[in-house]
Amino acid sequence: MSHSSGFPRIGIPCQYNDETNTIHHVPLISQNLTYVRSITEAGGLPVLISPTLPEAMLRSIYEDLDGLLLAGGVDVDPALYGESRSPKLGRLDPERDRAELKLAGWAFEDRLPCFGICRGIQILNVALGGTLFQDIATQVDTTISHTRTDQPRDWIAHPIKIVEGSRLADIMGRTELTGVNSLHHQAIKVLADPFEAVAESPDGIVEGMERQDGAFCIAVQWHPEELLARASQRSLFRAFVEAARA
Repeated sequence: MSHSSGFPRIGIPCQYNDETNTIHHVPLISQNLTYVRSITEAGGLPVLISPTLPEAMLRSIYEDLDGLLLAGGVDVDPALYGESRSPKLGRLDPERDRAELKLAGWAFEDRLPCFGICRGIQILNVALGGTLFQDIATQVDTTISHTRTDQPRDWIAHPIKIVEGSRLADIMGRTELTGVNSLHHQAIKVLADPFEAVAESPDGIVEGMERQDGAFCIAVQWHPEELLARASQRSLFRAFVEAARA
């Protein structure tokens, strides 16, 4: 879609917090400012989307987008991939699950440029038929702590390897990252068929995936929006916004 402003419109679904999850006990929708800044600095126009909208209104907003950013957030409901809830499951957001599954499905079908981050890689995988580890620490044999919420959000947790020749490697200009941040306790278990795993941590956790058919749809498990001091991380947002502009 072409807009007279010249700024590609990037939809960013928000998180819904009911009155029990806010300080002032009023329902809120919210999204981290770092996502907005990352898109803005890459030349995109962020469009924040309420997950509480009825489907017809959600579709109306979607049809005016040039790209979709699926950001980090709370856990994905395991009922969406046919599992019962683990005792280690964190907070859920049914409204956001509903909205993002719709948006992800539409974007995939229409080949709309899409970029997933942390929860975003997980919801994309579930939307296209994949499953998740509900809690890495209790389901994966690993010595890596992926849930470093005890550290600043830009704290480097572990290295990753990227598949040579992948779009992710081409964008970042390398096949190894000496370190990425890590703020998740869920991860991809069974990869959805339309995707290819293109990055992983030393313990085999999927850290990046992309569409196999060439359309721009990349997702990563780390948080590049918190690492913008690094050119390789900024390049992800630039490539996404340029794909949306095209």
